[in-house]
Amino acid sequence: MKWDVLQLPWLPAVESDFRSLCKAAELNSRGQGFELQRLANQRLGNEHLLALSKSIRNAALSQHDLSPLVRFRLAVLGNGTTCLYAPTLEASAARHGILLEVVQAPYDQVVQQALDSSSTINSSQSDAILLAIDVRGLPIQEGTYGDRNAETEQVEKALRYIQMIRDGLRNGSPTPVIYQTIPRPPLNTFGNLASNLAGTFSSILARLNERIRQIASSGSDYLLDVTSLAENIGLDRWHDPKQWNLYKLPFSQMAVPLYSDHVARLIAAVRGKARKCLVLDLDNTLWGGVIGDEGLNGIQIGQGNGLGEAFLAIQRTALLLRQRGIVLAVCSKNDEANAREPFLSHPDMLLKLDHFAAFRANWSDKGSNIESIAQELNLGLDSFVFLDDSPFERAQVRRALPMVAVPELPEDPSYFCHALLSAGYFETTAYTREDSLRADQYQANAKLQQLSSEGRDLSDYLHSLEMRIHIAPFDDLNRPRIVQLINKTNQFNLTTRRYTEAEVFDFHSNRTDFSTFQIRVHDNLSDYGVIGVVICRVESQTWDIDTWLMSCRVLGRCVEFAVLNEVARQAIDQGASLLIGHYLPTEKNGMVSNLFFAMGFDRFDTSQDGATHWRLDLRTYRPFETPLTIAGD
Repeated sequence: MKWDVLQLPWLPAVESDFRSLCKAAELNSRGQGFELQRLANQRLGNEHLLALSKSIRNAALSQHDLSPLVRFRLAVLGNGTTCLYAPTLEASAARHGILLEVVQAPYDQVVQQALDSSSTINSSQSDAILLAIDVRGLPIQEGTYGDRNAETEQVEKALRYIQMIRDGLRNGSPTPVIYQTIPRPPLNTFGNLASNLAGTFSSILARLNERIRQIASSGSDYLLDVTSLAENIGLDRWHDPKQWNLYKLPFSQMAVPLYSDHVARLIAAVRGKARKCLVLDLDNTLWGGVIGDEGLNGIQIGQGNGLGEAFLAIQRTALLLRQRGIVLAVCSKNDEANAREPFLSHPDMLLKLDHFAAFRANWSDKGSNIESIAQELNLGLDSFVFLDDSPFERAQVRRALPMVAVPELPEDPSYFCHALLSAGYFETTAYTREDSLRADQYQANAKLQQLSSEGRDLSDYLHSLEMRIHIAPFDDLNRPRIVQLINKTNQFNLTTRRYTEAEVFDFHSNRTDFSTFQIRVHDNLSDYGVIGVVICRVESQTWDIDTWLMSCRVLGRCVEFAVLNEVARQAIDQGASLLIGHYLPTEKNGMVSNLFFAMGFDRFDTSQDGATHWRLDLRTYRPFETPLTIAGD
């Protein structure tokens, strides 16, 4: 198969009876969400996406449980005909675990919708607004060639227009905006000089896009880099002047599925749905050949050989992903000694054993092995991506574990990296120092679990780590990380309430009726950064815990007891006598269902939705003994 990113080649081919399967999923009252997501995870063109979006809408109207899909309302405001791609956004979002509802503005009413606080967009109560404006929707034009000052005025004029729209939307509601960068037109009148000459679209848009990137990264908004997407497929294939002239479609119809997928993966990242762990096969995936048959000298890996260099590229990509915080694991059908030998002895291997948080080399089925890796790392299966050259193994894992992402791989390993990275499994809206530490921290946690399962003295080990915990109010420096935790943490999360960056800023800057806590931990092995968040509503003599969440990277270390000690201490110091806690059950946070009971709280109410409410009398509270030391900043 020729690699063409427009065809979404990392997805399996569409089933022949796709439309009838959509209809069946629409009518089935059980497992609808899983089936709709499975159907979305195919190589869908525009017609398939439209059929699936219709079934998704009908299923949403049925009021059935559509988990694991998570609801998200997206308002779309653009200068083109947004109705031509809005349904494909909804279908593509299901691929990434999102039940998307799209709210559209009337055609070409960008300014009117933004400046009217009662407009469709401003009154939509959306989770985000996609500002889908292209070069034809901005007050800029080519001309005054060679005049840098005139070009600067063009850029500033476009920015003032964008800022006017953003200010109007902000006044209407505090909803985050998704900015798009602006692809340049494919044609120019200056040839190679265009990008270096003031006044051309190439020069104007290069400067404008840099400013848009800065604006999107400086607040609570997000960036969709449409410029990179268009350049990746080719500007000639992105732009279609005929379709713009006839239908006002701002980009080529053949690019709609890919564009929709990029929007969907960004929304999934906003909702904390990005993948966290890459599980790798070995034979013919990380090296060429079968190690058990051909031995160390027979496998292909290394420079000077086209095939060997293709496998080096896979390893280099895996290392770069690990460097940004993606956890690596091995799952191979092999004798373990054979599987480990290249990592220990082959001079051209880039990956080493200590790069992996889990290693499975045996003859069990790969679905079972991936489940055991998930348990060992304490990660949900929907956090996993499985890379394997074998169509049989890919199909087996997809069938056994539909929540695991399994990209299709072409026969030529030169394109393995394309398949892995083009799929957008590891999309993120921000990058923090804590992200870069994640892989090492999961490996440390795996060691803790191993010690516990072996019955060794875990308490002595924890004390030997000399753990120190820093607890401080929210601040501007760590706000991106705090927002990331609030919107990504699912397992150790008592209420799973999500807040935007603007709301987090409000908590610590403007609200005197709230106390906020950011928790960071370090030991003699690593600094884990900010790993926890607590938000308490202060009401006279009562503190009410609105939000309490922690990264799974520090589970099993008594951190939660040290946090409670500090929250209780500060509440008592401010005159409180009662601490209230809530547990709102979700599909993923069952691990903390008994947390308040274990901490000595008394249950005083149970809601119809299964939520439980707890209270702790601070007048009789005695701090817990923990292996952590409270440290000052």
